Amino acid sequence: MYRRALSLALVGTAVAVVVHPGTPTATANTAAAAPPSLSWGPCPKEAESPLLDCATLDVPLDYRHPDGRQIEIAVSRMASRDPAKRRGVLFTNPGGPGAAGLGYPAALAAAGLPKDVLDSYDVIGFDPRGVGRSTPVTCDLTPWQQQRGSFPPYAHTAADVAREAENARAVARQCADSGTGWMLPHTTTANTARDMDRIRAALGEPRASYFGTSYGSYLGAAYAAMFPGRGDRILLDSNLGPGGYDLEAFRLLGRGMEDRFPDFAEFAAAHPQYGLGTTPEQVTAKFHELADRLDAQPVGGMDGTLFRGMTFDRLYFEVLMPVLAEAWQALDHGRPVPPPPASENLLAARLHVICGDSRWPAEVEVYQRNAATDRVRYPLVGGSTGSIGPCAFWPHERPEPPVHIDDRGPSNILMVQNERDPGTPLVGAQELRQALGRRAGLVTADQGGHGVYPFGRNTCVNDAATVFLTTGRRPAGDLACGAEPTT
Repeated sequence: MYRRALSLALVGTAVAVVVHPGTPTATANTAAAAPPSLSWGPCPKEAESPLLDCATLDVPLDYRHPDGRQIEIAVSRMASRDPAKRRGVLFTNPGGPGAAGLGYPAALAAAGLPKDVLDSYDVIGFDPRGVGRSTPVTCDLTPWQQQRGSFPPYAHTAADVAREAENARAVARQCADSGTGWMLPHTTTANTARDMDRIRAALGEPRASYFGTSYGSYLGAAYAAMFPGRGDRILLDSNLGPGGYDLEAFRLLGRGMEDRFPDFAEFAAAHPQYGLGTTPEQVTAKFHELADRLDAQPVGGMDGTLFRGMTFDRLYFEVLMPVLAEAWQALDHGRPVPPPPASENLLAARLHVICGDSRWPAEVEVYQRNAATDRVRYPLVGGSTGSIGPCAFWPHERPEPPVHIDDRGPSNILMVQNERDPGTPLVGAQELRQALGRRAGLVTADQGGHGVYPFGRNTCVNDAATVFLTTGRRPAGDLACGAEPTT
């Protein structure tokens, strides 16, 4: 999410459109007849880099009314290192939803995006609509609401869910009543995909390649579904299911935690200096002990829900395991630990997208049943991820159905996925792979964490991604990459 976890996807006058059942209408997907070109200049401070140029582009707030109100999208470009080898443009998205992407091309270069890829493309970043420099939205979240992040309080009982429903309703009302409430119906994945196609047109490119991680996998799948003739090579990393960040995806975060947590339990048990236990079972018991203790008596503002969210957050990356173990150790001895940082715009934009993309049940009883089920099925965080949030009370009708992801279109998609990913569990990637059918191939890596390429160390999956981006070749079939040494 750059990649944070919860605690907190026409040249000239071309207007060809392919419409599939269940996808937005042809009118909404039709690009402008004469797209403007981009005027490149220095980037704003938060994305400032000698590698990047930046520009802005006006796009329709509502693509059903392309000549109506316009909003501004901020775009960045990291030019090909070797213009003689340049193939085209590679759009990027770091996830979220709600994460800014303007500086992401430079971050990818710093993380080791291979030279052959940097030579092959102008790497394009952008802040999605509602985020950062792209007409940012707000929900006027208080510091307390921001600190709570995206996890509802852990629900031990049905009464806990009912109590949280009032907070969820209040946040939904704040989003609607804020100064950017007019953005609510239009801050969706489908419209962000349309914005991408406007950027592609402004760049003068007949087609665009794409590399998106986490939520960015769904954005890329949506673009490939809505504009199948305009995608070149589509690389999807750490994949959501075909429904995007819907109710079931949020509940599956509990499954992701269960998949990933054993890696930390083994790490902590192998490092007894942290005092968290000498076996994985003891470390797991310590998790529940600390969570229950902090539910009863927070330490320095860290309650059980924030503890669970912090643990989830820091399981995204191997390098954070010592940091997480030290935080547990401090809390176990009554020493406060700073809660994870929060961004009001990130949290607000995230709500706009996940609540606007799909319909969530409005009945509190649904979430009471879900929380009761998930507390048993996913005991680490299921009481949170099964509970209720603001999407249950989202105040606007969705102007269109979710993007329909299926197997129609060119076979130009490669998916890469860690087997033990907390944020986008393997089961979601498998569901997306099935939905895409002949369009895609899947490469899995026997490793944990969120984000595969180029941040992970598994050379098998990284090489497959590089070969795909630079040559278009995929493995002959779905490929399972074995574990590799982490040192």
